[in-house]
Amino acid sequence: MKLVVEPVTRPLSGTITVPGDKSIGHRALLFSLLSATPVRVLGLGDGADNGRSARAVTALGGSITRDGDALVIRGTGLDGMRPPAAAIDCGNSGTTIRLLCGLVAGQRFQTTLFGDESLSKRPMRRVIEPLARMGATITGVAAASGAAHDVMPPLAVGPATRPLTAIDYVLPMASAQVKSAILLAGLFADGATAVTEPGPTRDHSERMLTYLGAPLTTAGRRTVIDTRGWNRRLAGDGFTIPGDPSSAAFLIVAALLAGAREVRVPGVCINPTRTGFLDVITAMGGTVVLEASRDAGPEPVADLVVRGPAPGLRATEIAGDMAVRSIDELPVLGVLAARAHGTTTVRDAEELRVKESDRIATTCAMLRAFGVACEARPDGFVVEGRPDRPLAAGRVHADGDHRIAMAAAVAGLVAEGASEIDDADNVATSYPGFAASLTQLGAAITTV
Repeated sequence: MKLVVEPVTRPLSGTITVPGDKSIGHRALLFSLLSATPVRVLGLGDGADNGRSARAVTALGGSITRDGDALVIRGTGLDGMRPPAAAIDCGNSGTTIRLLCGLVAGQRFQTTLFGDESLSKRPMRRVIEPLARMGATITGVAAASGAAHDVMPPLAVGPATRPLTAIDYVLPMASAQVKSAILLAGLFADGATAVTEPGPTRDHSERMLTYLGAPLTTAGRRTVIDTRGWNRRLAGDGFTIPGDPSSAAFLIVAALLAGAREVRVPGVCINPTRTGFLDVITAMGGTVVLEASRDAGPEPVADLVVRGPAPGLRATEIAGDMAVRSIDELPVLGVLAARAHGTTTVRDAEELRVKESDRIATTCAMLRAFGVACEARPDGFVVEGRPDRPLAAGRVHADGDHRIAMAAAVAGLVAEGASEIDDADNVATSYPGFAASLTQLGAAITTV
């Protein structure tokens, strides 16, 4: 699929509801499999990634039915999962495959997990190693020479011949997916399984497991699941999935760059572990107003509002916790940096190397296609802003990465001619209606 984007001729305006948060959606589906009671899930996005997690739930013995706007998930409880009849296809979803590793690591049957060409190149040793320490058996495909000593999908998980062993594990690299896999495996271990993070990551798993009644405690960056004396029962009546801040970020940056009479994105998750992009925007001189702040189950939400353009944007440094908290938004923040005065540096973001693409390389290639100077570095990139003249009309190959395709579409709104984004099919993994949303705000985007 190709997107053709014309430069905007008037300020954007409108109210757009973004898909339910993909990260929370994965967890609502997979964790509900462990519930002893049916769970109603409202607001689940219709992206392909969440669909992979939904199919994994049914493959392992759960059922999913629709009741009006809600999905009703009838799980198996902790001890009722069934062997899947076939290998489970995780598609392009790294969250699905890594969380499933923890979910099925303690089962007395084998589960095979595989994915598409992109997922088959993503490293899995960092999740396999701690689970193996717990006694899980996980094998995969030896990595190519460029990623020596790592393991790639397909993965064969199990069967477990005895209960898993509780461990006290210090993550060598901040990763919410690895942390979540260990905590899920900890539900099937005898004792206290602890995970200590080197830096903050998304805490959706901790919030949701606590909401379901798991024996979980958190102190600083250390989280413990202690099953001693626990009745092994998880239960909950439902979740409302808040809007995805990562999807909202692309609309917000588009409004800041193209100008907005008023662009409103209601009901977006504002969990502090996910709002790094808002802090970056503020540091660069942009203004996003949070209105109607409230709670949606275990997560806080608010309406995000942009009024007017963002003149005088200035460069900043995105590093440390800020980089972790805005990791999925860094490609579109690179577009924002392209319109700022000065040089913006992104560092401490080596996680970008192992996303759907090498997002350091593909972000730089995307920005260069619009005439922006961008230098790739091992753990990030450097962007030279060009605020005083339009971006060049770009021709971008998204390399099958939805974040790169969407960031390029935002850049195209402030380019000097029509821009083309090739290989944009994977936008459907997280935000199938992205082009339609920008069109509703007043942009001119054609899907070919």
